[in-house]
Amino acid sequence: MDTENGTRWLSDEEQCAWRTHLDVSRLLMHQLERDLQPFGLTNNDYEILVNLSESEDHRMRMSDLATATLQSKSRLSHQITRMENAGLVRRENCESDRRGLFAVLTEQGWDTMREVAPHHVASVRQHFIDLLSAEELKALRESLSPVAKHLRGARAKG
Repeated sequence: MDTENGTRWLSDEEQCAWRTHLDVSRLLMHQLERDLQPFGLTNNDYEILVNLSESEDHRMRMSDLATATLQSKSRLSHQITRMENAGLVRRENCESDRRGLFAVLTEQGWDTMREVAPHHVASVRQHFIDLLSAEELKALRESLSPVAKHLRGARAKG
């Protein structure tokens, strides 16, 4: 690796790995989004529904939901407004903190989640899981875990 002006350029092998990762990430997310379209959902909508469906009482503080979905509070607020208009979620005041709000999964949101989840899992299987062996999945998880850990730490710092 040449260091021109202190830059550690990527080797051909490193660049190939990086670009393959970018390509797979973009293509997979695009395909998963396409497969959610018949249900009128985006990947962001589905991620919010998953977080709420897995949380206690199907509710989360808006600030916690923003953190969990890697969205700014402002962007999440717009997203929740759209989902409220579709009847999937509602906002509720937080009794212990007058400034706090909860996002709450509605009955319609829960029904939507139960309808869509099997299709989403089938899509994930078809376009990702079933294309790799158990050994390849394990190796992928093990190789990406340090990156995820590093990025979570960087996010926590600021």
